[in-house]
Amino acid sequence: MHDFAMPDTAPKSGKIHPLVARLTEEFGYPRLENGSDLAEFTRRPGVHCLFVPGDAARNLETPDAAVVLPELRQAFQNGFDCAVVADPIEATLREETRVLKTPSFIFFREGELLGGIEKIRDWDDYIARTSHIIAAKG
Repeated sequence: MHDFAMPDTAPKSGKIHPLVARLTEEFGYPRLENGSDLAEFTRRPGVHCLFVPGDAARNLETPDAAVVLPELRQAFQNGFDCAVVADPIEATLREETRVLKTPSFIFFREGELLGGIEKIRDWDDYIARTSHIIAAKG
C-alpha cells in the first residue's frame, strides 16, 4: 500500500473552475482535501482515478480534462471511480507519484499506484493509455 506523507492542514488557494466543480456537484465525485481522504479513497477495492486539475486560471487544459474524465469513465463502463484532488494536497501527490504535469489522471488499485496520464491527449491515446494502466497488476 502507498502511504502518503501529506500535511492535512495546508492552506486552500484559488477558485475552483465551474467545470471542475461540476465533477463534485453533478457527478458526485468526492473532493479529496487531505492525506487521510486520499488514502481512504485509493485503498478501497477496485480501480480509482484521481483528477489533479492544477490551476485552471493558468492552465487552459484543466477545463478540457474535466470534461474528458466523465466521458472516459463511461467509455470504460464505470470500471473505475473518480475523485478530484484539492489544492492542499496536489503538489505532494504529484511529487510522490511522479505524475508531475497537470491536468492529470492518476490511477490506483487498492492503494497501489498504477500510473498516470498527464496533459490533454487525443481520445484514442486516452483509451489506449487507460486500458494499459488498468490492466496492470496492482
